[in-house]
Amino acid sequence: MAKNNCFHCGLDIVKEEHPSTDSYRYELTKQILFDGKEFCCNGCKTVYEIFSLNDLTCYYDFENAPGATPQDIDGKYDFLDNESIVIKLLEFQEDTAAIISLNIPHIHCSSCIWILENLQRLQKGINTSQVNFPEKKVRINYNPEIVSLKNIIYLLSSIGYEPYISLENYETGKNNVDRSLTYKLGVAFFCFGNIMLLSFPEYFEVKEYWLDNYKPFFRGLIFALSLPSFLYSASGYYVSAYKSIKTKMLNIDIPIALGIVVMFIRSTFDIVMDYGPGFFDSLTGLIFFMLLGKMFQIKTYSFLSFERDFKSYFPIAITKVISDTLEESVPIYDVQKGDRLLIRNQELIPVDGILISDKADIDYSFVTGEAIPITKKSGDKVFAGGKQIGKVIEMEVLHSVSQSYLTQLWSNDVFQKNVEQKHKTITDSISRYFTPILLLIAFAGFGYWIFFDANTAFNVFTAVLIVACPCALALTAPFTMGNMLRILGNKHFYLKNALVIEQLAKVDTIVFDKTGTITTNTKSNISYEGEVLTESNLVLIKNVLRASNHPLSRMLYDFLPEGKRLKLDSFEEITGKGIQATINGVKLQMGSAALCSPPSEGSVEVLQTSVHVKIDDVYYGKYVFNNEYREGLSELFGKLSTQYQIKVLSGDNEGERSLLESILPKGIEMIFNQKPEQKLEFIKKLQEQGKNVMMVGDGLNDAGALAQSNVGISISENVNVFSPACDAILDAKEFKKLHYFLKLSKKAITTIKMSFTLSLLYNVVGLSFAITGNLLPLVAAIVMPLSTITIVSFVTVMSNYYSRKLG
Repeated sequence: MAKNNCFHCGLDIVKEEHPSTDSYRYELTKQILFDGKEFCCNGCKTVYEIFSLNDLTCYYDFENAPGATPQDIDGKYDFLDNESIVIKLLEFQEDTAAIISLNIPHIHCSSCIWILENLQRLQKGINTSQVNFPEKKVRINYNPEIVSLKNIIYLLSSIGYEPYISLENYETGKNNVDRSLTYKLGVAFFCFGNIMLLSFPEYFEVKEYWLDNYKPFFRGLIFALSLPSFLYSASGYYVSAYKSIKTKMLNIDIPIALGIVVMFIRSTFDIVMDYGPGFFDSLTGLIFFMLLGKMFQIKTYSFLSFERDFKSYFPIAITKVISDTLEESVPIYDVQKGDRLLIRNQELIPVDGILISDKADIDYSFVTGEAIPITKKSGDKVFAGGKQIGKVIEMEVLHSVSQSYLTQLWSNDVFQKNVEQKHKTITDSISRYFTPILLLIAFAGFGYWIFFDANTAFNVFTAVLIVACPCALALTAPFTMGNMLRILGNKHFYLKNALVIEQLAKVDTIVFDKTGTITTNTKSNISYEGEVLTESNLVLIKNVLRASNHPLSRMLYDFLPEGKRLKLDSFEEITGKGIQATINGVKLQMGSAALCSPPSEGSVEVLQTSVHVKIDDVYYGKYVFNNEYREGLSELFGKLSTQYQIKVLSGDNEGERSLLESILPKGIEMIFNQKPEQKLEFIKKLQEQGKNVMMVGDGLNDAGALAQSNVGISISENVNVFSPACDAILDAKEFKKLHYFLKLSKKAITTIKMSFTLSLLYNVVGLSFAITGNLLPLVAAIVMPLSTITIVSFVTVMSNYYSRKLG
């Protein structure tokens, strides 16, 4: 009998030898030849044909035989013809765009990622597909007018990636919890405890008639008790090691699995030959302690993720409609089903809901990447992640806000910046060479000691394989960054992802926007200059301002008296200029002098922050703002200027230059009359000079600058101006702590370096003891997970220590 492997899935193809009259010939059972390659079944051959026809054979370049044999699924997904079921599965749905996240259990390697992110080449109508490798999910954006969800599911199944769909999970919002590790840990503990108990007479070499006569029975019992631990509890290590060898990417589970198998064979040999009791106590103890370390690691990481997704403060406020005349700004996570929300121009819709207003134009580029606004009518469903464009609208909430969903949208690849991840590169390099070097050391140690003492040789071999662990090295950066994200989130500084911490630590230049960033929206001394405005005029102005999110609009809106609510006929906000709107046939223009064309002004009056008012082409006057700067601004700039280059950009005129110069430290560059595109160019020029630039703005007129900067921070103050271009959102109340957050990011990098050193030191010391025969396998098994626990505890303690010390 000879064996070949299927080119697609790697399964064995059995060849049976049958004698012939003149020579031996091979008769292939189950083998199918196509394009010079062997396949185990028609399914695998069909997948290869599909990939070949679509020029996707690169799939096989990443890994040998990466595929899975497609299953027969005729009729299995007919329930997807029911539109009401499909709606429950979809995350987002409009006429020409729908998004679904599917669980794909077979995702296991780089080939899987590559083919699943190239589905658009296999099926017309699929726009994009993104793989979440740790969660084994693919997020597909497709056009339902061209391709149905059922067709996509059949496509995935036909190429060996059948999704797991459970309607129960989608309806209840709960995921099945995988408790296999808990069961394995329980079995390992039971076996370990009982074997230890039965091994006591062997430890003390007690001479007792009954024990001596029944020693074979007790040893047989110990062997039987070791089997569940060896075969079931440790099975994860064998599977991982097998997959690793199959993909030719050696991982740390190979030496662990090898150590367990060698120890089991050697112990079994000892008992069968009556050389001794073997090392089943050490073996089961080793498996138990390693699983315990893995459980600790998973629990800690889950805690950090939970703290970030559900307990951290996502600092965005939303306007809740209490009654026809009363509105209230509330935190985004306080929004509940049935609430009525007011969404202004350029505001993000934070949650799925039903449109109450007559009509709305929604930009879903944040979700789908398509920037063409979609018109919705009263009663239509609107989805979280859309941006309202135009006049103010009202909507009713369908369910509470999913912060994890907003974070997922924010982390979309479309908005990612190209960042070099130094720590990840170091970790990957160490992990790649760690296993081959470790195996070399283990065999060298065994080869040396076997000439002196076989018992010591086996102990050295097993101890070396078990004690050395790159896990501590691999966990250093993720746990430090994860804990830091949690700490910063709890302090109302919410980061897009862990990469932002690394970027914050590299910053050397900080650019601040003025209006709405270093000035506060909530306090301002406002006065009116011009012709007297009637009560009806004030009502018109107040209703126009209600739809705008600009900091000056919000301040003026709060300043004006309450009045009757009126519907806007039209509304347009011109970036850098102001607002044009129509109410009941009356045309209003409000904003800069360039928009409203006031009569000629004196030079002194020009240098003021002001909003001009024009009604039905008649100029009335202007509201003058004497801005109030944020509390602690002078102290913050004083601290920052000692370590960073500080610049202030403003779209306003130079009216407040002298005031700013008196407040801020000397030497800070201030540039006025900057349009949004000029702010972006300013950032570019700094970067061309080799600067690492952090931009701090309000996310409204400086979205381009935030996107261009190395780190973009959006200040949030009672408004929902959420720009996906920013890397972090800072609650305006915590603005004075910006220097503290920058220092904390640098300490995070210091903590990573310290824990890297600690991890390397542990491996060097552990291997030194193991190779010299001074470390028993059981002690190695205890020390190995202990190292992981030590590193995770160290980075957690140090992160919390720096958080308190610097604060």
